[in-house]
Amino acid sequence: MSHRLLIEAAELRERLADPAIVVMDCRFNLRVPQQGFADYLGGHIPGARYVHLDRDLAAPVMPASGRHPLPSPGEFGACLGSWGVSESSLVVAYDDVGGAIAARLWWMLRWIGHDRVALLNGGLNAWRGNDYPLETEIPAWDATHYVPGVVHDDWTIETASLQAALDGGAVLLDARSRPRFEGKTEPIDAIAGHIPGARNLPFGECIDEHTAFLPPQRLAARFAQALDGQSDPEVIAMCGSGVTACHLLLSMELAGHARGKLYVGSWSEWIRDSARPVATGTAD
Repeated sequence: MSHRLLIEAAELRERLADPAIVVMDCRFNLRVPQQGFADYLGGHIPGARYVHLDRDLAAPVMPASGRHPLPSPGEFGACLGSWGVSESSLVVAYDDVGGAIAARLWWMLRWIGHDRVALLNGGLNAWRGNDYPLETEIPAWDATHYVPGVVHDDWTIETASLQAALDGGAVLLDARSRPRFEGKTEPIDAIAGHIPGARNLPFGECIDEHTAFLPPQRLAARFAQALDGQSDPEVIAMCGSGVTACHLLLSMELAGHARGKLYVGSWSEWIRDSARPVATGTAD
């Protein structure tokens, strides 16, 4: 069975003892960075390793970068090896916010050529909802020497190339909430608003009240509306810092669309230069 997208809690529970499966707990709070690990220590899926968004899934912030630049493939590969991941491992990622953080790990693994990765559908909420066991001990595992495969550099786009892509017909989808997109509020970044020409599809509209992904048909309807009826244009996903944008890219594939690109720097990088235009209100 191919696990390039989702795995259900019942199947993970059944296969949890399989040594080929490596479970990753990606819980993280942007405003309280230490909270995710504290929650992990309070109870996690048995055998899960903890993944820290700022430390493990991002490089240090630079003066012109967004809040979560990508690490180099080699640096990320070293992280994977430290977690005991091998090229044959099936990595299962989860969080407690509908995949908003875990999707970044899912995307990064595929970016370096590791296709054996799945998001736990519904995340920790689905696991707890089935009364499956949790543990508080940090598990032991053997480190590996992980070598990244073919790195898909063409899956990302830089700020310098963004406008040309939009002029060429690409669609920029912003995964942030509507109030943030419209510039009504901005709890994290210094400036509110959005990139002119961007369209808004909040990642939260791709999941249900139980934080599981919507069925493919409903996701397809969401994207059809966001893309204004265009048939598979080139899509570039963004958000505040290139994290929840990965959730949109996963949702796109579930909906049957072609793979989109990630604008890694996203809004937090765009606003680093005051000469770049800012729009507010609904999409242009």
